[in-house]
Amino acid sequence: MNIAVIGTGYVGLVTGACFAEFGVQVTCVDKDEEKIKTLQSGKSPIYEQGLEDLIQKNIQGGRLIFTTDIVSAIQSALVIFIAVGTPPRGDGSTDMTYIDAVSDAIADHMDGYKVIVTKSTVPVGTGEEIRKRIGSRLKEHFDFDIVSNPEFLREGCAIEDFMRPNRVIIGTSSQHAAAILRDLYRPLYLIETPMVITDIATAEMIKYASNAYLATKITFINEMAHLCEYVGADVQVLAKGIGLDGRIGPQFLQPGPGFGGSCFPKDLSSLARIAQQNGYQFEIVNAVMEANRKQQDWMVEKINDAVGEINGKRIGILGLSFKPNTDDMRAAPSIPIITALQKRGAIIVAYDPAAMKEAQKVLEGVEYASDPYRVAEGADAIVLMTEWNLFRNLDLGEIKRRLKSPVFIDLRNVYDPKKMTEFRYTSVGRPSSSGSQE
Repeated sequence: MNIAVIGTGYVGLVTGACFAEFGVQVTCVDKDEEKIKTLQSGKSPIYEQGLEDLIQKNIQGGRLIFTTDIVSAIQSALVIFIAVGTPPRGDGSTDMTYIDAVSDAIADHMDGYKVIVTKSTVPVGTGEEIRKRIGSRLKEHFDFDIVSNPEFLREGCAIEDFMRPNRVIIGTSSQHAAAILRDLYRPLYLIETPMVITDIATAEMIKYASNAYLATKITFINEMAHLCEYVGADVQVLAKGIGLDGRIGPQFLQPGPGFGGSCFPKDLSSLARIAQQNGYQFEIVNAVMEANRKQQDWMVEKINDAVGEINGKRIGILGLSFKPNTDDMRAAPSIPIITALQKRGAIIVAYDPAAMKEAQKVLEGVEYASDPYRVAEGADAIVLMTEWNLFRNLDLGEIKRRLKSPVFIDLRNVYDPKKMTEFRYTSVGRPSSSGSQE
């Protein structure tokens, strides 16, 4: 089976490379000529563990092609995956410019039956809008089917998530299209991956509902961390205690500076907008977005309380990306926190194993160090922002030796307060160690 994947961003590139690994003939299309040249050379333009190896392997195997020629890609494929960006507008709605452009291109160049699949996260009703748009634009009649096949890829482990997903959602009104999608995902039958076949609107909503629920879970544990600090409880033990309840589960119960990335903030905003357009105020989603914004404000105050007067202080930041194992800075909590500290007069020095190049595009006036220990050199405090594995086993004696003041602010609760008594140690939602200044 030949498929085309239009868009070589995070979702499109992982989707194309993984389907090629399944033995499918894949053509990935993008209008960015420089990106395509990079991919043709076997290099990945995004940071994702194992992705570059997968790209190189399948290019060499002849199963993966990268091109700017959208016409040949459309005409040679039975299944066309739309994986272009759907960025947020200022009012929280979704910008559908790229989806519309791809739909028009498919209509203009279709030469036979096609299954058109949305991988991009799109508002409910988009599948029907694509059907109408293509149908009204066709110069001659060709049958086609529309499918919603939302992605659930976590940055940093996206290949594993594609190869061993906990479910595959297929939304379509066509049994024929559903059979074709099931055939594409046939390798997953061996690991008994559940296949949920539903209508398009429900499939589109499942994506939003999943992200909204996970974001709510993160926000809940962050709110509990606030309360734990007031009453002297330990949020980490609390999270373990409630996470052992099978109805709750332990995932997404780690307190920190709030959620970020390309999905949660955008998808919650879009879901709230969808609700509003249908005459409904989604109170939980609205509250989650506001609580997440306040969480970052709380982190700034936590740093301020630990350091004292921030103006003129040199503050070291460990980790910049919104999560470990990615260079993604989109909606990273580090951005508003660092910006707020700079406004108060802080001098910021930072290190991240992967995201410093991307960080330079969105942060001004930050000094970048070559390793965690240089971040600590002469700093008045060090802030652990992103829980990269590299930061989990630091030589704390060396960190303390290099710091001007032994202030360690752990926004990810990586370290045990009982072992941090040599520092004035601050964490999130836990009792202070004897050496803490909280």
